[in-house]
Amino acid sequence: MIGRLRGILASKQPPWLLVDVGGVGYELEAPMSTIYDLPPVGKEVVLLTHYAVKEDSVALYGFLHESERALFRNLQKVSGIGAKIALAVLSGVSVDHFARLVQAGDVVALTKIPGIGKKTAERIVVELRDRVDGLGAGAPGVAGKAAGAPLDAVGEATVALQQLGYKPAEVARLVQKVAADGDAAEAIIRKALRVALGGQVPA
Repeated sequence: MIGRLRGILASKQPPWLLVDVGGVGYELEAPMSTIYDLPPVGKEVVLLTHYAVKEDSVALYGFLHESERALFRNLQKVSGIGAKIALAVLSGVSVDHFARLVQAGDVVALTKIPGIGKKTAERIVVELRDRVDGLGAGAPGVAGKAAGAPLDAVGEATVALQQLGYKPAEVARLVQKVAADGDAAEAIIRKALRVALGGQVPA
């Protein structure tokens, strides 16, 4: 079981990361909440990890904060939610915001997250209401995929949003609405998610 990685951030193409640990490259999938706060490529990073083994695949997920990993794991205990939807939740809202939505029973807001319908949102409220207390912001973990051809910022944002579950036509609309000259991929994704979840384009 791999619980934590410390190494050099070799590549960052949302939602994929490549971390070089002593010459071994670990490929991880991470929520945008983690990607927003990563150091520049080439710098050291410490990630908390979740190692998932299925019959036909092995996957590694990375998080900067224990609260993110805890929520990722708790979400998958809800019937109908897998890793993809759990990542979409963490990418769309902060842990604190999600906890407030659940405690308030705000089913409508939860259904704006890709992959979450009304029944799943209702199950989340019922099953997680007692588990989200105290998650807080948490402490940091101490201190195409990554191997593909590099994309420009708009291309990276488009790929990341589609991997989070948004349909291509919706992604194109969101990116066109929020992208500005000079924006990094993370900035475009952050603004697009804010609009998709019912907010306004930040100034």
